[in-house]
Amino acid sequence: MKTVSESPSVLRRPAARTAIIAAAIFVAAQVVLLLGIATPDKLYFDEVHYVPAARQLLLPAIEGPILNPMHPPLAKEIIALSIKAFGDGPLGWRYPATLFGAFALVGVYLCALALFASQERAIAAVLLAFFNQMLFVQSRIAMLDIFALAFSLFAIAAFIHGFRQSRPQLAFALAGFAVGLSMGCKWSGLFVLATCIAIVALIRLMQSWRTRFADGNDEDWYRPDQWPDLRVHHVVGCFMLIPAVVYLATFVPLYGLSFSDLMEAQRRIFADNTTTAIAGHPYSSTWPSWPFLVRPVWYLFEKVDDGRIAAVVFLGNPLILWPALIALTVALRDWIVARKRDAFLVLAFYLGPYLAWALLPRTLGFIYYYLPAATTASLVLVYALTRKGAPRWLLWAFVAVGGAGFVAMLPITAAFIETSMATFNRLMLFQSWI
Repeated sequence: MKTVSESPSVLRRPAARTAIIAAAIFVAAQVVLLLGIATPDKLYFDEVHYVPAARQLLLPAIEGPILNPMHPPLAKEIIALSIKAFGDGPLGWRYPATLFGAFALVGVYLCALALFASQERAIAAVLLAFFNQMLFVQSRIAMLDIFALAFSLFAIAAFIHGFRQSRPQLAFALAGFAVGLSMGCKWSGLFVLATCIAIVALIRLMQSWRTRFADGNDEDWYRPDQWPDLRVHHVVGCFMLIPAVVYLATFVPLYGLSFSDLMEAQRRIFADNTTTAIAGHPYSSTWPSWPFLVRPVWYLFEKVDDGRIAAVVFLGNPLILWPALIALTVALRDWIVARKRDAFLVLAFYLGPYLAWALLPRTLGFIYYYLPAATTASLVLVYALTRKGAPRWLLWAFVAVGGAGFVAMLPITAAFIETSMATFNRLMLFQSWI
């Protein structure tokens, strides 16, 4: 029999193991993502917008118009700190992306652990998120999306943890804090916040209707006695006040405490992100096509010598993201038929950040907007591959296949590797990928 004095150490073991594994994931991801990070040694794709904006933040006094005013400043502030620390070169521009790419994988780990309470399934989710190719590419370029993704994943992990608690206030407050930082990088962080609010509103609405399942159990996605002490002011504080304060605080280094400047910055961001008057782009695509990987974005494609090219394509690993669509139907069935809580949560945090794009009037879209949903698709896959009755080897066989696809695509996802036109043509399965 365990004594009372032994109990704290017993309880600390899972937390210590989680911290060690999270640290190992972070270190391993940093090492891999930093390989060849200085190639190319020039700005490429949207770095031409965000790096100059970061440089401007380092000036003693900003003269002239604010560069890149259509996005919040936090990610650009982080890039500016990196340039100051590592110099105005490829490492300085891109190191923060690798840092937050590693944080994003830790976020996936925490999300999966909160969902499945299994180290094995959590590690598998991390590998699938890494092998899906999108996170890898976006973690090696000085753009804003990986920063918003990392903060969003920590918010999702906190929310899922709180969802399972009878007193979720602290976890929900942490989710609100993280999502405020995500929004401070890019407004797409709002989609995760909206998903959290929608889930809480749905639970509370059903409780107000006194909804009960005739054969209810602890695995149901909805319970009539859920969160007995959660009040309206808790919800407002966690999902409105905290995110708003954190978000607005990211503007202070740029605008100070000028209320008029802060409001004008919000007006400009809103106008730029909702306008339909945007010129077309050869790599643009519409949101229904993103899960099918119809139209990639070529971040880099340049000739190195007569027989070699350096290429970076944002596409996604078909061996992971196409089967994820089947996994979604499995989760949908389990939510509707069996009322599974895990199925409900993985669906919510895939569909919320994805379908939100359908509601925007903005007509110009790119497949890299699919990055958050593609990342949480790893949770959907782990759920589907580890359902009751599934053989244990199935999950790891799928991870191995996904890893093989990732390796096969490396010549066109890591510019420092370089490749031949013959390999390029072999990997281009469809004309729309070119």
